[in-house]
Amino acid sequence: TKPTQHSVRELMEIGIQPDVLICRAEQALDEGTRKKIALFTNVPIDGVIEARDVDTIYEVPLELRRQRLDDVVLDLLQIEAPQADLVEWGRMVERVKNPSSGTVRIAVVGKYTELVDAYKSVQQGLIHGGIANDVKVKIEWVSSERYEGGALEGHFESFDGLLIPGGFGDRGIEGMLMPIEWARENGLPFFGICLGLQCAIIEYARNVSGRTGANSVEFDADTEHPVICLMDSQQQVTTKGGTMRLGEYAASLQEGSRVEEVYADQEIKERHRHRYEVNNEYRELFERSGLIMSGTSSDQGLVEVIELPDHPWFIACQFHPELKSRPNRPHPLFASFIKAAAAHAAGSQTRAAVGARE
Repeated sequence: TKPTQHSVRELMEIGIQPDVLICRAEQALDEGTRKKIALFTNVPIDGVIEARDVDTIYEVPLELRRQRLDDVVLDLLQIEAPQADLVEWGRMVERVKNPSSGTVRIAVVGKYTELVDAYKSVQQGLIHGGIANDVKVKIEWVSSERYEGGALEGHFESFDGLLIPGGFGDRGIEGMLMPIEWARENGLPFFGICLGLQCAIIEYARNVSGRTGANSVEFDADTEHPVICLMDSQQQVTTKGGTMRLGEYAASLQEGSRVEEVYADQEIKERHRHRYEVNNEYRELFERSGLIMSGTSSDQGLVEVIELPDHPWFIACQFHPELKSRPNRPHPLFASFIKAAAAHAAGSQTRAAVGARE
């Protein structure tokens, strides 16, 4: 308790008397410790709240409610409010801690995997998708540079889904294309976000639409087939600060498409952060070769979503759905992706069982 007493004493020296202390600890605080802290900090014992380690961050509100922190704060502020109803939240936490429908393994192939917090929102979106499907999501972070100039060596056969997240610059781009090709050819659920959509377009242009050397002008300004190009609004921009397509924009989804089924709506709004877009001059070529542009922006006719109708689950979007996902309101794209990954996992187990019997 000494560090706590010292901290409160320092606060009191500058005229701050705390009403509540939230005490981080690896284990529960015993009653004697709480009384000692209350005595030497002049804080009511009801205001000494433990914040011990829990299995998931989503359990923290339940722990604080168990100790009546909300009631303490309301009493201090003399505010009346109805009793908090955390029943559904508690059920959600139980699904996080004890999923009943198995585990799915998702490979996230990106540029910044040495610091996974760079993809924190993507990570949480995948976890939220697991909550929606009552499955545990095990994520493997893979640097795309691992595959540059080399074979995949069967690495993706053990995964149930592949996700390519956002990013900028040409480093590691070629290492993203091979996993996308493998997922497309082998029926592995694939989810591309922002840069992930652009890489899916490049891979498809090269390997299906017959445009050898197709690329983004971001990575190769002299490419013969600029399937990804600067938006018209960016063509004359020479400085890059504050010039991106940022914020929430509306998009229209193609009737009967898989993404419309996922959203259960034809009009959506999503958050964006990008400068480059699918080159509309190649849209007809892609659609002739089987790639559907199933979502377009309502303002400029830009490609927002692509999908392969004959694939178990192959969807990529130009926007960032992870930014709107919440544990109790998983984004529909993440929920649908994990559902497809769970189906893939179940199919793999069935095939393995049949092979063992044979």
